[in-house]
Amino acid sequence: MKHFTKQLIASKRKLVADASRLGGNPEAEGGCGVVGFAASVPVGGRNIFEASIQMHNRGNGKGGGIAAAGLVFEQVGVDADTLQNDYILQIALLKPEVEQAVEDGFISPDLRIDYRGKIKTLADYRAIGLEVRPPDVMRYFVRVKEAALARFAEENGLTDAPPRLVEDEFIYQNSFKLNQRFYASLGEKQAFVMSHARNLVIFKIVGYAEQVMQYYGLADMQAYVWIGHQRYPTKGRVWHPAGAHPFIGLNEALVHNGDFANYFSIVEYLRQHNVVSQFLTDTEVSVLTFDLLNRTFGYPLEYVIEALAPTTELDFDRLPDEKKKIYRAVQSSHIHGSPDGPWFFIIARSNPDQDTYQLIGITDTAMLRPQVFALQAGDVSIGLIASEKQAIDATLQTLAREDSRFWPIADRYWNARGGSHTDGGAFAFTVSGSKLSCADKFGQAITCPPGDWRFDRSVEPEAPEGYPEIVAKIEAAADGTVSEVFNLIVSRITGWEFSHLRWLTGKLVDLAGRDAASFAWVMALLCLLNDRRYDCGRMRRSMVVQLVREAIEAILNAVPLICENGRSHVRRVDWQTRAALRAPKVNETTLVIYAHDFPPEGDECDARLLVSARELGWKKFIVYGLKGQRFTGCGFGPGSDEVRLDIFGSSGDYLASGIDGMEIQVHGNGQDQLGQIMKRGKLVVYGDVGQAFMYGAKGGEVYVLGNAAGRPLINAVGKPRVVINGTCLDFLAESFMAGDPLNGGGFVVLNGVRFDDRGNVEALENPYPGANLFSLASGGAIYVRDPDHKLVPDQLNGGEFAELTDDDWHLILPYLEANEKYFGISIEHDLLTVAGVRKSPQTVYRKIQPRR
Repeated sequence: MKHFTKQLIASKRKLVADASRLGGNPEAEGGCGVVGFAASVPVGGRNIFEASIQMHNRGNGKGGGIAAAGLVFEQVGVDADTLQNDYILQIALLKPEVEQAVEDGFISPDLRIDYRGKIKTLADYRAIGLEVRPPDVMRYFVRVKEAALARFAEENGLTDAPPRLVEDEFIYQNSFKLNQRFYASLGEKQAFVMSHARNLVIFKIVGYAEQVMQYYGLADMQAYVWIGHQRYPTKGRVWHPAGAHPFIGLNEALVHNGDFANYFSIVEYLRQHNVVSQFLTDTEVSVLTFDLLNRTFGYPLEYVIEALAPTTELDFDRLPDEKKKIYRAVQSSHIHGSPDGPWFFIIARSNPDQDTYQLIGITDTAMLRPQVFALQAGDVSIGLIASEKQAIDATLQTLAREDSRFWPIADRYWNARGGSHTDGGAFAFTVSGSKLSCADKFGQAITCPPGDWRFDRSVEPEAPEGYPEIVAKIEAAADGTVSEVFNLIVSRITGWEFSHLRWLTGKLVDLAGRDAASFAWVMALLCLLNDRRYDCGRMRRSMVVQLVREAIEAILNAVPLICENGRSHVRRVDWQTRAALRAPKVNETTLVIYAHDFPPEGDECDARLLVSARELGWKKFIVYGLKGQRFTGCGFGPGSDEVRLDIFGSSGDYLASGIDGMEIQVHGNGQDQLGQIMKRGKLVVYGDVGQAFMYGAKGGEVYVLGNAAGRPLINAVGKPRVVINGTCLDFLAESFMAGDPLNGGGFVVLNGVRFDDRGNVEALENPYPGANLFSLASGGAIYVRDPDHKLVPDQLNGGEFAELTDDDWHLILPYLEANEKYFGISIEHDLLTVAGVRKSPQTVYRKIQPRR
């Protein structure tokens, strides 16, 4: 298709001639909470409400916003054709008295109004804790009048351009003029365009994202795509609703976590193409750049992403030759407009002409901001993106409560590696009709594992074939039989239905209440069923895990509260009974904390309660119901060797940071900043961990079943001993200062393996994909399972390959044995066996040490 890039750029020349030059504060900095999801069916705004609340502590009350794409026409007062074809122009009236002037000046003359209405709001904004009254929002469904459109096309050399392309540009420029007249050109702000897209709307305030939902009554409004943002933008009028995220391009809304080091140069780059920022924020220039690349230059999404987050260094070298040629051209034209610094974008995008809606996540090439992606596919499907995994879990939980077609656990969770040659560090969830698909930057499909997810909870559980043997093993429960029973169940489960699994979990829940030994035995067995990877047969693993976790929660919910009478070896504390916390009585060994209603941090948080309980004499803890609470395990200080925490639920940032002797078992994925400045103790994570894992750690024994995101073990010193079974995105052990591992120093074992959808261990395509392994390290070592020598010296950036000696192997062997005990990853069959052949450690593992 012919593009009209020059004409579109030239058409803006008059538009920006009188626009003021750059303003704003280049020193401002931001760190935000962003979340978004796209579903194959429209869902209510209340489902982003809980996720926004849980990221409340990432905000500060000075900026919050929501965007929705793919609306339901019955809910917005127009017919289906109008919703598909009209532009939804939403004007924020900061001064209600200018409403008529806005309409007379920029709407009525050139736009045909098919619908006009004011968005209903709460009567009193202070009732939900807002300090600044949000603007009134007028909503118009409009099309450009034929005469005005023809005149515009003639004046700008666009008479041969597709009519919709011309109309898009007219709407964009009309909004710019409106903002110049009523916002950008005045000291006193009167009105601005909040959004002007087709089948996409934005709402934002001085406040929090959840208050946007409450004030404008969005809980019941349905849409296919939702995105939300907590906190004000960097480099802008941070105290003003126009400065809050999301920002509009044309048919895309963008939220942003991060900050640009080259904000001023990007503004100049845009101005060279006659695009001017009016709100003076880096988030605004982000979406303006996206719109320029997409609509003006006509680039496909892959090239837009490449222009924003260029592929560099080793990843560029690994691209196919044809891609290198194209990407080199894109970079040479747009590298000066690429954001530099820590950033992560979530974009809601509408394309009504194709009846498609998208949710896009793009991460910067340095991966300096946290991000998590997730996908669930069943009778309906959903894709999710957030700053924190707990926001994804919160969204799924609220969806599952109101619609049984969703369930609380995603089928896949993953992190993106910016600029990657394998997936590009960007993913798009596309809703087309009633189908949702997911693809990476290169268009490669991301799919869910096989297995059924359907079952009817109203149907009575049914004992599986051969159940007497299982019953006999369960009834004879003893310490040494947990693994035996687990293996028996795993050998049978491939032929089971959900009714059989529900029968088993019901038996275990009943047994757990019998006595202290039975409680411990059942919890150990359920933990194995939750933590280990195994073949679930016809059943989808995510649903199997959900049923196991429901059994664990049922057992813990049945634990008597600390204020109740009677004898029990285990006691429970929740938010309502926290004041009743006391020292353990005779035979009381374990304190269970239901953390769901505790704040995420601060004096009243569950992490503080744990410390108080330990000071009273409790040593063994089970924490469950977490929804992103931070600092779990912090504050216990030295001499905590007898303390153990078992963690269930969506644990939050900074877990296990600074621990000195205690043991923490995380029965699921971790989030960011786990184990920072860890001194001593043990941490076991039965999943992935997030950004900046073990930053500045000084010691400790740590095992991670899955992957670590960016920057694990940066600036670690002393003697941390870490086994990561998956891989790391990049910057593993940068500036590692852990002495000589053979003389008491620290090291990392990187196994570079994963489990397939049937629970089998397989090698990753590359044990480490990044270009910064052991960068600038001065001590310690990395032991990488790399039998095919896929790692190359260019990845080391300060390290060097060294001979793996017998002493090295004997050093790491006990940790691999512990790793096998926790995760079931066999040294003999999974690690030392390559392509069916048992090999020596020296041919399987490679040692990397600081360059001499």
